[in-house]
Amino acid sequence: MKARVTVTLKSGILDPQGKAIEGALKSLGVGGVASVRQGKVFDIEIEGADRAGTEAALKAAAEKLLANTVIENYRIEVTG
Repeated sequence: MKARVTVTLKSGILDPQGKAIEGALKSLGVGGVASVRQGKVFDIEIEGADRAGTEAALKAAAEKLLANTVIENYRIEVTG
């Protein structure tokens, strides 16, 4: 089974890397950029056919390792 875990900063949390990207885009002449928020994407291949079990395992992995749940949100998408 394939899955994608997307981790983003919660709203209200300062994002200095996003601000740096925003500034760089503007200096490159990319118009209309209002703001940039950065995040992380994990593409994971996991064995097993039980979708509920896979989602539970990925939720545990996200909460223990992939995301800092104090300042980050995560979203899990399982395909296949």
